Amino acid sequence: MKHKINSSLLTKNKLGKISEEDHLQQQHYLEVVKSFSRLTYESIYVIDYEKMAFEYVSENPLFLCGHSVEEVLNMGYEFYFKNVPEKDLELLNLINEAGFDFFTKIPGNTKKLYSITYDFHLINKDGKPILINHKLTPLFLTNDEKMWKAMCMVSISHHKNAGNVYIHKQGTDESWELDTEHNVWRKSEKPKLTKREIEILRLHAQGLTINQIAEKIFVSPDTVKYYRRQIFGRLGVSNIVEALSYAVNNKII
Repeated sequence: MKHKINSSLLTKNKLGKISEEDHLQQQHYLEVVKSFSRLTYESIYVIDYEKMAFEYVSENPLFLCGHSVEEVLNMGYEFYFKNVPEKDLELLNLINEAGFDFFTKIPGNTKKLYSITYDFHLINKDGKPILINHKLTPLFLTNDEKMWKAMCMVSISHHKNAGNVYIHKQGTDESWELDTEHNVWRKSEKPKLTKREIEILRLHAQGLTINQIAEKIFVSPDTVKYYRRQIFGRLGVSNIVEALSYAVNNKII
């Protein structure tokens, strides 16, 4: 059934023959990717759009869904069809269409400044769906400015539902949210926190309790609770775990 989905996952950014000049871009780059994967808790993998395959998959179990690295590499795009619920496959198809449409309108090499993030479910080895956050950014472009290879990062989502599709431009506060109902991108503002709110988030990230934070910054616990409520409201979250996840993923702290 899943294979009958008319999915742009396999066609939207399909490439022709890669030139020798393009191939020179990638010498030894995988060693850097492997080193990076050893330093992060997130799952890392690399998509090769020329071959429509995975070129590298890290050993983090979240993305593997109970498979070995070798099995996921061999499956390639088939991995999605086997481990993503059909409803979320349809969502991925929509995101892929809209994302590459956005990407083609970005001028020149500035394409590498953009990344896309969204949430969907993976079926884990126990057969249960788990909501993950998926980020993707270009690694290499071809001479005609198509995305040749992309790095992807997977972590637990702090949201409750699939979707939450955003494009971010590095070095700016610019971001765009995908309206999945109307299939249009809408520019959105990155939430801004005060210095005090950022300080409290960082202290929470260090594992301090409300009382310990209050003592450290010389305020009452009720004042810390007030700042937390302000943070939750600005970020659109309901608890400190969600707030920390949002702040880290959006490079606020």
